[in-house]
Amino acid sequence: MIDPDVLARATEEVRQATGDPVIATMFQQSMTQNLTAVAERLADGTTFVLTGDIPAMWLRDSAAQLRPYLVLCADDPGLQDVLIGVLHRQLEYVALDPYANAFNREANGAGHTTDLTEMSPWVWERKYEIDSLCFPLDLAYKLWKLTGRDDVIDERFRTAAIATLDLWTVELDHEARSPYRFERHGEPVTDTLVREGRGRWTQPTGMTWSAFRPSDDATEHGFNVPGNMFASVVLGYVEVIATEVLGDPALGARAKELRVGIDEGISQHGTVDHPTYGRVFAYEVDGAGERLLMDDANMPSLLSAPLSGYAAVDDPTYLATRKLLLSPDNPYYYSGTHASGIGSPHTPPNYIWHIALAVQGLTATSAEERAQILDTLRDTTGGTGQMHEGFHVDDPNQYTREWFSWANAMFCELALAHAGRRL
Repeated sequence: MIDPDVLARATEEVRQATGDPVIATMFQQSMTQNLTAVAERLADGTTFVLTGDIPAMWLRDSAAQLRPYLVLCADDPGLQDVLIGVLHRQLEYVALDPYANAFNREANGAGHTTDLTEMSPWVWERKYEIDSLCFPLDLAYKLWKLTGRDDVIDERFRTAAIATLDLWTVELDHEARSPYRFERHGEPVTDTLVREGRGRWTQPTGMTWSAFRPSDDATEHGFNVPGNMFASVVLGYVEVIATEVLGDPALGARAKELRVGIDEGISQHGTVDHPTYGRVFAYEVDGAGERLLMDDANMPSLLSAPLSGYAAVDDPTYLATRKLLLSPDNPYYYSGTHASGIGSPHTPPNYIWHIALAVQGLTATSAEERAQILDTLRDTTGGTGQMHEGFHVDDPNQYTREWFSWANAMFCELALAHAGRRL
């Protein structure tokens, strides 16, 4: 699905930048196999993308899995067709149910059918996560900018953008306005919402509410700050596309108004004056004074704010937050004999994530730190040559998810960035 000559040139750039044939080989193998193993071109011209080891398409994962291919797609029209096909399928899914996070290839009723929520045969899982709506809008903007093709943005984008803005507007006041409910019985508490599916009580902040985190775990305080950061950025993209492509100034104005309110909410409620680190971003807040200082391994995270486009890598609040996140003051930061990094409540204690390590490298300000993290990724595959979800800091042979397509993609993106090729 990627032109062999394009990949060969990129692989040689990675080899020269790293001076490491093992990293270059891992990069070439992942780029060759990762998309081919998960992407299926359908008769309608769209592309269905498995999340990896689960037979469903996550809106978030299917976009994140494409990031290294976006870096190279300008020189590969065939690859562009595949990526645009992914986008168009995502947009169709959003129109079907903007509260859903994962979908079936067809309306076959597979997935979590016993969840107490408004399921459809198209939906594999209906955990509402703000980032699930951010990623398709982000992908649309990047493809439009990178390719310059007229077929990237069509009426599917307008429909999905309106559905997204409608939902985010409703969820500004979840308590009073939201129709969304979700319960799952007989599973860990992180897989369900309290209060008969409504989630923990929140008070309006200007940010938009999310039931679940990018990890698919329930939010603790409702307003996920990194998710709102990403929402702010993609609302800016909607404003640009509405104005320059769709000729829809009303949609652009709606996006701008919502973005301004979210930004004010982040500033007023999503930041904390920390006695050690100074002004930092919180991970979640409830609007009534409760704030959670931590980070999770999945994107969007606080650590990934520069990748989302919300903060510069040298922004003072981001740098202060980064120091907190990469320290024991983040309860999910772990150190051991083989590695140190950010894990997740989604996996066992002392397991750190390859995704989080890659994000740390991609947001680093020095080539030395990027190179060090690439070496760590190379050395913690447990002998498989593949990235995993989480691995034990003292024994990389203990890991979760032997094959995790998103993590492989993040490794490839970091290798490309180290070679001077990045989004």
